[in-house]
Amino acid sequence: MAVSRRDPPATRAGDVSAPHEVAPRYLNRDVAWLDFNRRVLALASRLEVPVLERAKFLAIAAHNLDEFFQVRGAVLAQNVETGLSDRSPDGLTPAEQRELFRKCTSAFAADLDETYTRSVAPALEAAGICISDYHDLDHRDRAALDTYFAQQVFPVLTPLAVDPAHPFPYISSMSLNLAVVVADPVTRDQRVARVKVPPALPRFAVLPNTTRFVPLEQVISAHLDALFPGMDILAHQPFRLTRGADFQLDSDEDDLLEAVRDVLKRRRLSPLVVRLEVDERMSDEVRDLLVRELEMDERDVQVVHAPLDLAALFQLAALDLPEIKYPQWAPTVPAALLPQEGGFDIFAAVRAGDVLVHHPYEDFDASAVAFIEQAASDPSVLAIKQTLYRTSGKNSPIIRSLVRAAESGKQVVALVELTARFDEQANITWAEALEQAGVHVIYGIVGLKTHAKVSLVVRNEGGRVNRYCHVSTGNYNPITARIYEDIALITCDGDICADLAELFNALSGYSRDVQYRRIVVAPQQLRPTVVGFIQRESRPGGRILLKLNGLIDSEVIDALYEAAEAGAEIDLIVRGMCALNAAACAAPQRLRVRSLVGRYLEHSRIFRFGAGDDADYFISSADLMPRNLDRRVEVAVPVFQHGSRKRLDEILDLSLADDVLAWEFDSATWRKVPTTKGINAQAALQEGAARRNRGGG
Repeated sequence: MAVSRRDPPATRAGDVSAPHEVAPRYLNRDVAWLDFNRRVLALASRLEVPVLERAKFLAIAAHNLDEFFQVRGAVLAQNVETGLSDRSPDGLTPAEQRELFRKCTSAFAADLDETYTRSVAPALEAAGICISDYHDLDHRDRAALDTYFAQQVFPVLTPLAVDPAHPFPYISSMSLNLAVVVADPVTRDQRVARVKVPPALPRFAVLPNTTRFVPLEQVISAHLDALFPGMDILAHQPFRLTRGADFQLDSDEDDLLEAVRDVLKRRRLSPLVVRLEVDERMSDEVRDLLVRELEMDERDVQVVHAPLDLAALFQLAALDLPEIKYPQWAPTVPAALLPQEGGFDIFAAVRAGDVLVHHPYEDFDASAVAFIEQAASDPSVLAIKQTLYRTSGKNSPIIRSLVRAAESGKQVVALVELTARFDEQANITWAEALEQAGVHVIYGIVGLKTHAKVSLVVRNEGGRVNRYCHVSTGNYNPITARIYEDIALITCDGDICADLAELFNALSGYSRDVQYRRIVVAPQQLRPTVVGFIQRESRPGGRILLKLNGLIDSEVIDALYEAAEAGAEIDLIVRGMCALNAAACAAPQRLRVRSLVGRYLEHSRIFRFGAGDDADYFISSADLMPRNLDRRVEVAVPVFQHGSRKRLDEILDLSLADDVLAWEFDSATWRKVPTTKGINAQAALQEGAARRNRGGG
């Protein structure tokens, strides 16, 4: 891979906050989150990244910012409004946290604008993909859009006036709207109206037989006379509103399903406005009207120069133009799961030894899906137990197999996590469909989100009952398995399977203080176990290597500081939020932090404590954050077999050697690692999967 001619700038954690004379012990979590998204955004400017992939990375960064406002912005606003006085681990009051949030997000939004305007839009245009202005089109192109408007757009539009006879309408969260100023041609009285851009239509209207697009709000703006006949159109500018989407379940609600439905209703009708994005050309009068009617703080207004809702660039990234995308990757089938003489038997393969699968390099369908599909069809299988946190759409093969298994008379249990944020409605639908098919659906433990990704199969083998399990760091979703980097272990280890049976019993029934043999379960055991292993390695010669998505928990961070100061060598590969500040450690040279951001979303969690044959290895569904350690049901499973441990070492070693995708944290600054050897961990793992598939070991 070529080296970028424009390496992204370093990003300093907390750049927008007040400077510290002494390195802070814990970095602000919101700044840490935005630092991660700056690393994502940097990919949109990298010249060696294919053009449509650059548009996709920009869309991802914009989408992430939207969710950040809906969730974190809402939490901070509610903390201030309720008078909460607790300080964050980095020492800020709720009001200070909210002000820092505003400053950080405003700066990040400006970076989104600039990246689109100066980098992504010119690159798209150079590739023949143009987002054009309606008024710059020739007569033929305008005529095509006029027809599109008349046939597809106009029938679904509803202008809403704002005047004494028409109260200000409810503006739904994340909707794109037009604020239209009209005047009566006789009285010259001016009025404001709102037109909602239909979310069911593509964000960009496409010109026939071309790769040229026009923002839908421009198409509507050009035809406002059809919506306001006889009126003079004085002005029209787009705006977009973000409301809080973080609601807690009612603890007094007996029916969890109804409680989640109530949360969805409250989210749709949320009164809490956390952001108003307005076009730079919007007049002060209209902007002031929106702020006043929405009863919001002027400090939560963001003036946008690029098209609103840059997450809509996913529409362009989906174009079928393989020459300006990453080369297509076809996941390989793990050698242990290749069909043998006499057919394919995943249970026989697992009896021969544990199978470690690495997605997206190795095939999800040939492993996770095959495991459940064979269990559903196998007459020797007595029961299937499965957790479902997020799954794919209506054609989910996992869901189909569970339904088929239940209809054939097998005992099927599915724990559907109803509170998986932004997937609640889909999970309610799945839960109801599974129940109708005869699956025993459970919703877990009240007050704890079940985030563990596990499935258990019980099989009658010659009169003896044996169990098999699949444990993963990622969701049972074949779509995300193609873009999320995750690890799964398929095993028939008696202790691990017995532990998972105990876990399912605890989730579906009543239990207290279950003693597991091998697995480590949050919230009871994971925190003390992780801290205990860190303390075990707190000595000269100690070794700790953690691959995570997030490291926020102060107790774990303190233990890592102490371990490094006691002589342990520590490497942390943290893709996302990291509140640990190596500069606050007395031995920062022994506490190294890096992050990989590339084509695939690094999502696996690997814990390695110790070195050599005596090391302890775990894969887990959990990051080291308070929500995972204290408020979720999570599972960490040990990895014992030599071949599987060797595979984990390969992943970790390549992640540490990478100098193409990697960033390093040093003295409160994230810096792109200079590319000297050209080691791309993700590309190397693809090559390794292909080599193993060819029988090259």
